[in-house]
Amino acid sequence: MVSKRNYAFLFLLALFLYGTAKNSYATHISEPVLIKFKTEYLLGEKIVLNGWAEYNAQPTADVLLNLKVSLPDGTVIIDQSQQTDQQGHFEFEFDTKNLTPGIYQTTITSHCQEIHRSICTYKNQTVEINLK
Repeated sequence: MVSKRNYAFLFLLALFLYGTAKNSYATHISEPVLIKFKTEYLLGEKIVLNGWAEYNAQPTADVLLNLKVSLPDGTVIIDQSQQTDQQGHFEFEFDTKNLTPGIYQTTITSHCQEIHRSICTYKNQTVEINLK
């Protein structure tokens, strides 16, 4: 009788531990949301991309975001990171005076908050910018 109790207890304990371990590796999803952006600029104009990092449909503070600007051949010409502010907002600025006219791909990727970095999904938003 005692051994059946022990087996039942061990089985329940194993189920509990499995469920706890499974949930500890759940995915953290935050996503950059761009607001009020243009897709066409004149050479020499400053490009400003702003928005907020969304998590559970709310702006979230301290989310690390990365901006990459690429040429049509995939060469990255700008690579910078910043965290969202206390209201969950961000703003990336870059100058175009040393660039050539053409279409540039800008990608903002969410790297999540520091505590969630190991389970982050790294969602991104990409916008093509036409520089004339």
